[in-house]
Amino acid sequence: MMAPKEVAVIGVPVDLGANHRGVSLGPQAVRFAGLLPLLAGLGYTVTDRGNLPVPEGGGETGPTRARHLGEITTVNDLLARVVAETAGRQAVPLIIGGDHSISIGSIAGVARVRRRLGLIWFDAHADYNSPETTPSGNIHGMSLAASLGVGDDRLVNCGGFAPKVREEHTVLIGIRDLDALERERLRGTRITVFTMKDIDQLGIKEVMHRALQVAGNGTEGIHVSFDLDVMDPGEAPGVGTPVNGGLSYREAHLAMEILADYGAFVSLDMVEVNPLLDVRNKTADLAVDLIGSAFGKRII
Repeated sequence: MMAPKEVAVIGVPVDLGANHRGVSLGPQAVRFAGLLPLLAGLGYTVTDRGNLPVPEGGGETGPTRARHLGEITTVNDLLARVVAETAGRQAVPLIIGGDHSISIGSIAGVARVRRRLGLIWFDAHADYNSPETTPSGNIHGMSLAASLGVGDDRLVNCGGFAPKVREEHTVLIGIRDLDALERERLRGTRITVFTMKDIDQLGIKEVMHRALQVAGNGTEGIHVSFDLDVMDPGEAPGVGTPVNGGLSYREAHLAMEILADYGAFVSLDMVEVNPLLDVRNKTADLAVDLIGSAFGKRII
């Protein structure tokens, strides 16, 4: 289990990378659901860095078909600096969003400190689009690709270097909704993908053990990026892009508990909580519960 240490909570209230407004309220909803006292009760020193400033969206769609590219680049450059400073003093960055475009900055910041970084990406979607393949222009669907060196140079070079993670150290879990060109491109990579079919056949325990072997093989730690839409919509109604047939409550908790047992993750994103779409704060409560399991909460 991860030894008690400092956890730095960093809120990034960005909704410019997605279609639906409201996910910018996610960081506060997660805090209100009891995040800070939960972590303190687990023995961590908790530092809340507050929310990073986010520029207002200008509504532009650039020629590269990456909507709000300038604003999202600005936020991720700042996030990368804050995360690098946090990781550099051996605190665990816990980044709460906000849409999944923020992972570009969080991964860049951690990778500046730990150059051989593993990545486990929980998501219904692969987020492996680029301005050339995206059907929507939404940057939250490009964040994984940018972190692996594919896409617009302003996203790819966040933090001043690229790629942040190697394909052979990257694992996707829970995938069940891919765009056509994205699927074709993904097949040509060395990324390890566990779809929901794989989880049904193998079980989440085996999937997690295989994922940890891939992401932990020769790396200096693992970044975990958890998009709440990996969950079945009945468990997490407050997300902008729900897809039926996702992880169950217990599957997700077991995955987080295995991460805690393994003790190798060095940073965590929890993204896409949208309180405007939620039901009685159910998704924010779930986010806090999952974070607790990842940081070592035990039944007994």
